[in-house]
Amino acid sequence: MVRFKSRYLLCEVSFADPRSRQCLEERAIFSAVRDAIARAHGDYGAACCAVSFAVKYLNAYTGILLLRCRKEHYRLLWSALPFIIHLESRGQRQPCRISSIHVGGTIRTCQRFLIRYNRQQLLRMLPGCQSEEERVSVHRAVLSCSLKQLEEEGGSRDEDSD
Repeated sequence: MVRFKSRYLLCEVSFADPRSRQCLEERAIFSAVRDAIARAHGDYGAACCAVSFAVKYLNAYTGILLLRCRKEHYRLLWSALPFIIHLESRGQRQPCRISSIHVGGTIRTCQRFLIRYNRQQLLRMLPGCQSEEERVSVHRAVLSCSLKQLEEEGGSRDEDSD
């Protein structure tokens, strides 16, 4: 039996209006990325990435998402991300930008990177808070970026897919 190796792209969605993040949906991201790949790489790129492309994780509060693609074709996905300039969700078109912050071979390596990244973000954001309530809400939002649910579903099957 052959095992297909995957690459996981940890990305951050940035909106012009931060309140727009609440409207993020997996379907909207999936279709926007799929369309961007088709525009950038044509039918070949769309077919290569369609086989195993999936949105594995999405946190609407922090704008972090995890995309999965086959190892051989992850560069097609990676190079199409800058072409996404808006997301359509709930009948609204929100201008946005998706930037890749890490590429990993397993979900676990992406989770480790995300923990380090969140700590850095927390240290950058906390000095700008003006009240204790603001500090607590920023702290909760950053710490909510946990992939516990994803780990429970995936178990250890993604662990050795480097």
